[in-house]
Amino acid sequence: MVVEESSMRNTIIEKAKSLFIEHGYRGLSMREIAEKVGVSKPALYYHFKNKEELFSAVLKNGLEEIGRMIDTINNQPVTSYEKLSLFMKYVLTQPTEQRAVIRLGTQEFTQLSIASRQIFDESYYNQFTGKLSTMIQTGIEDGEFREMDTNIAIWGLLGLLYPYMYPNHFGLSALSADKIELIISMYMKGIQKG
Repeated sequence: MVVEESSMRNTIIEKAKSLFIEHGYRGLSMREIAEKVGVSKPALYYHFKNKEELFSAVLKNGLEEIGRMIDTINNQPVTSYEKLSLFMKYVLTQPTEQRAVIRLGTQEFTQLSIASRQIFDESYYNQFTGKLSTMIQTGIEDGEFREMDTNIAIWGLLGLLYPYMYPNHFGLSALSADKIELIISMYMKGIQKG
């Protein structure tokens, strides 16, 4: 029974992710989510007390997945340059919907209560930007990257990647290997030492 409840909760989160990406936070009601997910409203409310809790669960799952991926990359016996390149390649080769989760959180952030925003901010840092900051700082300390404010380096990186986090935005959803390498090279040459 517990496994079924967990499985149903995960199914709801996965299907709701697609709906939030397509319609945004304000563009959906719990009734519409229940209908499109294929569960009754009471079943949906059994797992999530309101839309904000469901949306927060979607964002949390997306950030945890990114965090696991960054941890996997950080455990590779390669240089910080290679780790950061692997991260960028990972993001740019993900299905558009997965990339859109990062954008969804930052775009719909203002729809959340102050308490949920604080939880999101903490998770965003712990699972995502904080780990990237550590990766860049290690590269600076190892002499691979020039001295810089890691926060500026991260926001520059995210600014470069964000256009590719919108589904079918300006035809950017499918990138060739050459375009991916160009994007990575443009950023990495900017932070590389020497």
